[in-house]
Amino acid sequence: MSTRRRANPEGAMSVGAHFQELRKRLVLVLVGLAVGTVAGWYLYEPVMDYVQRPLTELGAGNPQLNFQTIGAAFELQLKVAFWVGALVSSPWWIYQIGAFISPGLKRAERVHALAFGAVGVLLFGAGAVSGVLVVPRAVDALVSFVPDGAATLLSAGSFVSFYMYLVLAFGLSFLLPEILVALNFLGVLSARTMLRGWRWAIVVAFTFAAVINPVPNPVPMIIQALGLVALFFLAVGVSALRDRAARRRRAPAAVAAAGA
Repeated sequence: MSTRRRANPEGAMSVGAHFQELRKRLVLVLVGLAVGTVAGWYLYEPVMDYVQRPLTELGAGNPQLNFQTIGAAFELQLKVAFWVGALVSSPWWIYQIGAFISPGLKRAERVHALAFGAVGVLLFGAGAVSGVLVVPRAVDALVSFVPDGAATLLSAGSFVSFYMYLVLAFGLSFLLPEILVALNFLGVLSARTMLRGWRWAIVVAFTFAAVINPVPNPVPMIIQALGLVALFFLAVGVSALRDRAARRRRAPAAVAAAGA
């Protein structure tokens, strides 16, 4: 029996149906990641050429990537393939998040789940692009601390991990409003509760931007933090509209129950 059939007439799902749906979506996410990883394996060389551009184009002491063990190149290719797979399949696994909440929604609300997935792809892409733009500045700033006359020998694995960490962290950070809105649609978090924690949201946004941003210049950190704060309040606004619509739908039923 499908999870949709287990939903009650009001659209709510049982706990067991939620877990079954979650398991299904996780399997689909893993399948998407596997397919993306295979594609990433064949895209390894052009991806590595692009990843190394901050080292070759900025002229910061002519740093070189080094493979320190005999199996390091193979391990790096696996890591890059998985990373590319996560990025390439991001529309798929972000859609699965929207599809997971869809069975618990009324039919009129399911269009919101589709919008949820589409907006999530755009937000993740914007965050990932921001991370890519930050990497050259970060490399230039960090390598500038190398003393004159010293050679810069970088572990290939460490450098690629640094690159992946920034791009994925920026991409995931931009999904903050998606997570909050999803919790609101599931009935876990109201807009009023979110708004009560706005001070903590600002503190977390600036702390996260300070930790994640390797550029010594505070301007990129402040811009990123303000962007995260704006996304937080956008999520609050969307959730408030949804809460108000839900209250309007419940009002006639409450009046009818009181009259009975």
